[in-house]
Amino acid sequence: MNTQALTLPQWEQPGLRRHLARALCTLNRWHERARQRRQLARLDAHQLRDIGISREQALAEARRPFWE
Repeated sequence: MNTQALTLPQWEQPGLRRHLARALCTLNRWHERARQRRQLARLDAHQLRDIGISREQALAEARRPFWE
């Protein structure tokens, strides 16, 4: 009886898929965070007052790296 181990292609390995999915989620989170910080930096004084933060606070947040 010839028994060969059935293995999945590398892409189909459960561990690899999970790691790729997590990496994509992380990249998406970083991209969204950077986008939101750019928008925050563009708000005018009236809009900043509406959300209760100062221009200095908005700029400090906008300057933070996307991974923080």
